[in-house]
Amino acid sequence: MGKGGALSEGVVKKILLSYAYVAIWIFLSFTVIVYNKFILDKKLYNWPFPISLTMIHMAFCASLAFIIIRIFKLVEPVSMSRDLYLSSVLPIGALYAFSLWLSNSAYIYLSVSFIQMLKALMPVAVYSIGVLFKKEPFKSDTLFNMLSISFGVAVAAYGEAQFNAWGVFLQLGAVAFEATRLVMIQILLTSKGISLNPITSLYYVAPCCFVFLLVPWVFVEYPILKESSSFHFDFLVFGTNSLCAFALNLAVFLLVGKTSALTMNVAGVVKDWLLIAFSWSVIKDTVTPINLFGYGLAFLGVAYYNHSKLQALKAKELQKKAAAADEEAGKLLEEKNAGEGTGKSSDPQN
Repeated sequence: MGKGGALSEGVVKKILLSYAYVAIWIFLSFTVIVYNKFILDKKLYNWPFPISLTMIHMAFCASLAFIIIRIFKLVEPVSMSRDLYLSSVLPIGALYAFSLWLSNSAYIYLSVSFIQMLKALMPVAVYSIGVLFKKEPFKSDTLFNMLSISFGVAVAAYGEAQFNAWGVFLQLGAVAFEATRLVMIQILLTSKGISLNPITSLYYVAPCCFVFLLVPWVFVEYPILKESSSFHFDFLVFGTNSLCAFALNLAVFLLVGKTSALTMNVAGVVKDWLLIAFSWSVIKDTVTPINLFGYGLAFLGVAYYNHSKLQALKAKELQKKAAAADEEAGKLLEEKNAGEGTGKSSDPQN
């Protein structure tokens, strides 16, 4: 009874911790998105400089990652040669920089709710680029699934009350860059056996992101900021915003490390619906029935895609276990046969 009680307490504790990690990630992801919208929106804080904001985030995150890894030595750095950094990390950093720049720019032109609906296209982009680079097999049923997601997003866009073509272009560009980055991580890092957690990712990637963003910043935003005498850097606003962005990276590490990537996908769906509800009820963005119907279709497509991926992973895991069991059985049979052969050869009657 005591053992059973202890076991049940342990299970309950594990479940509660998993829910806590999910809640922390949803809260921080929610906070970063709404905070970025608040800073960039011309009707709110009115600081429409997405490149500058992203550079502040990168500088802050890179500095904290350096302190954690090099000064406090809380996380071990990855063995990284100069050639590997230039050939693998640098391209990923460039893609990440442009993804963040464009996604933050979209908040100036689009509502939070509509941006979340457009983000439903991420599986479509990842699958398409994966097929292009031969990292994903082409399947007609998956193609149909991708078309259903795209159709749902198209319906949501048709029903958008504050549709802005430039904003949509920016967000779709951000999705394309982010999807390419995810595929490139598989090709350039994972395939080479290199695994970066969020802290080591920021340590290696954030500095080159900052450098890549510095070039467009000099030509696009710096001249405007230089002429604007009314702006004074608010350390409280930008400091807390950057701290939230860094904390979000830690939360991703906790969520995926202590639960699974699938849990994060499910939590992401919950977060998206919460953001849509918040955008409608608090920010007072217009969310139409056609919006919700279209996003509902896309959501079903994404849910089915995640379910299919999970089933494929389970099947792959079962195949690995079966292969390992067959190999073990084969070894045992060989040992048994070898033992019998030795016994026969040592028999004096033979």
